[in-house]
Amino acid sequence: MIKNRTGAGVNSPDFSSADWRKSSRSGSSNGGGGTNCVEVAVLGARVGVRDSKNVGSWLTFSDVAWRQWVSTTLGTSHT
Repeated sequence: MIKNRTGAGVNSPDFSSADWRKSSRSGSSNGGGGTNCVEVAVLGARVGVRDSKNVGSWLTFSDVAWRQWVSTTLGTSHT
């Protein structure tokens, strides 16, 4: 689900004051001067993902869906 600037959405926690973590691969060696960053926050059984340049909007996933996506991306089992 895409959240709007106010964080309004259906059945999703408000990530506006969440503890966001930046990817360790978001350093200056990524060719974007450290500006091409993805951040992730966890609130209960939901995971928020946002672009660090647009902190007022985020995508929300269930923890299960997030683990499956990460596992698939890394080529590992998600069981």
